[in-house]
Amino acid sequence: MPHLVLLLFLGLGGLLPAASAADEQFVFDGFKGANLSLDGMATVTPDGLLMLTNGTSQLKGHAFYPAPLRFHGAPDGTAAAMESFSTAFVIGIIGAFEDLSSHGMAFVVAKSTNFTSALPGQFMGLVSSATNGNATNHLFAVEFDTILNSEFDDMSGNHVGIDVDGLNSLDADNAGYYDDATFRNMSLVSRKPMQVWVDFDGRTMQVNVTMAPLEAARRRPRRPLLSTTVNLSSVIDDGTAYVGFSSATGILFCRHYVLGWSFRMNGAAPPLNVSSLPTLPVTAPRPRSRALEIVLPIASAALVFAAAAAVFAFLRRRRMYAEVREDWEASFGPHRFSYKDLLHATDGFSDKRLLGIGGFGRVYRGVLASKTEVAVKKVAHGSRQGMREFVAEVVSIGRLRHRNLVQLLGYCRRKGELLLVYDYMPNGSLDRYLYDRSRTALSWGQRFRIIKGVASGLLYLHEDWEKVVVHRDIKASNVLLDKEMNARLGDFGLARLYDHGTDPHTTHVVGTMGYMAPELGHTGKASKASDVFSFGAFMLEVACGRKPVVQDERDNRLVLVDWVLDRWRAGCVTDTVDPRLQGDFLEREASLVLRLGLLCSHPLPGARPAMRQIVQYLDGDAPLPELSPTYQGFNMLSLMQDQGFDPYIMSFPMSSTGISTISDLSGGR
Repeated sequence: MPHLVLLLFLGLGGLLPAASAADEQFVFDGFKGANLSLDGMATVTPDGLLMLTNGTSQLKGHAFYPAPLRFHGAPDGTAAAMESFSTAFVIGIIGAFEDLSSHGMAFVVAKSTNFTSALPGQFMGLVSSATNGNATNHLFAVEFDTILNSEFDDMSGNHVGIDVDGLNSLDADNAGYYDDATFRNMSLVSRKPMQVWVDFDGRTMQVNVTMAPLEAARRRPRRPLLSTTVNLSSVIDDGTAYVGFSSATGILFCRHYVLGWSFRMNGAAPPLNVSSLPTLPVTAPRPRSRALEIVLPIASAALVFAAAAAVFAFLRRRRMYAEVREDWEASFGPHRFSYKDLLHATDGFSDKRLLGIGGFGRVYRGVLASKTEVAVKKVAHGSRQGMREFVAEVVSIGRLRHRNLVQLLGYCRRKGELLLVYDYMPNGSLDRYLYDRSRTALSWGQRFRIIKGVASGLLYLHEDWEKVVVHRDIKASNVLLDKEMNARLGDFGLARLYDHGTDPHTTHVVGTMGYMAPELGHTGKASKASDVFSFGAFMLEVACGRKPVVQDERDNRLVLVDWVLDRWRAGCVTDTVDPRLQGDFLEREASLVLRLGLLCSHPLPGARPAMRQIVQYLDGDAPLPELSPTYQGFNMLSLMQDQGFDPYIMSFPMSSTGISTISDLSGGR
């Protein structure tokens, strides 16, 4: 009796499925009156064709058997319990041209029929760029793809592929079939119907895909086009799934059809009655005009030229804005500037924006998109050794907040180059006001306020921040002046770059001669006491308007601290004050600064005051002690030579922007 019912259904020409959903097999010889779940562009035409797409661009269409089918023989969902299935269907693709079509179509086994988040075009209505390849898609498909998409590693623009959870095929081959041992190509966009068989063996997990042109007398090829192993238990994890078709269009006109379809669990799919299938619409080739034959090659050449120019411009722009970014930098967040923003801010690092040239590189003035003025220091650094630690310290130092420190805002990295971004100081560096005779001389009040400001900043670095920061190169060229002529001590972080880029077992002296404590000649280790020595040289420099080490017209080296010490012994220390002031200074303050400068320049580190004491002396909160008698007979030039400083180097002191744009971050207090 069941066989009689099945024959009756088949004789009705596909008005109903050949068997109920409970029997898990069906046959559609055409789709008139078929009970299918359709969405998007999918519809059944009056003559019984299942049309998935109607030619509208950038849309999708789906057609599914309405009832889910059981693919697991047992409810536990184990791989051993997978059922076999077999399906056969006839498809046809009709595009605007015989050799060019929009995107293809696919047979689908899916956990759900909800594809609202999927995209049209190359995604075939199955996935999106964000979900392609996700295991949560629970999707198995056999795609018939007519466009080559490199993002999915497609092999050609006319291929068949087996997909799981995305459109990067597990196995693929050019569309075609085997006529005995001979492979014959097929065009998916030939506008001719093609029959496809998909068979899955639940025991071996083997999937076979076979196709051939639809011919009434043709037998199924013995050799499949594709044969591979697919673990469908990971796709159908709860036992049931839906079967159907999906398709989508791109920018070209195209229609995708299914003419007939049969399906069966645990057995061969029922054969389709080829003579009962509806026929594809007849399409005649469009006539090509003479004008088109002339214009098309010209337009194609112009398009290729424009594409090449666009690629060249893109690569040039990409190279121009190229940065070095590594995964560990993500934790540093907003401290990273983009090179593109810095390039625009400095007008392409124009010479018109150049503020100065130092031993580590050039400094440019920039204006960010937010109208914030910044100074951008370009530091040449080819070695990656220690870069992670250095950037971590740059970001850490960027948290320093003090009115007498230049704010380090962040950084950017390029190949062989590091860029540090600072607050912009409109009045430049202090050394210009001390030595540029074209500028108005700083008054004594301005000088005294600058000295106190730098002392306050150093106290913050040495004692008041969460970590001890040793600057290692305090000098006039590293003191910048804001718009109110307040002193800002700058250049933090570059000493660590210097350290990280060298052999950690090497002892080296980093600093500028004349500001360097004598103990550095043999220890090479900077400390708070060596910073105090540099500050002492800086105080004498500001008060006297002379560099710590100079040469006279007879090539004799003159050390400033020795000269001030001689004047102090003679009882006329204030005679060393900058003559540009023409005597307009407070003798009490000048004497304090000069004597304190000598005290900070003591050859023994332990005899130098700490920065907190120095600030107290300058503020008048504590009396300055008398200089030690051990200064009698002391000569700084002789002592530095004895400590290992190269007299040749001393005879050529660093410029005001020498190699020593440096600092040191040395751990917890």
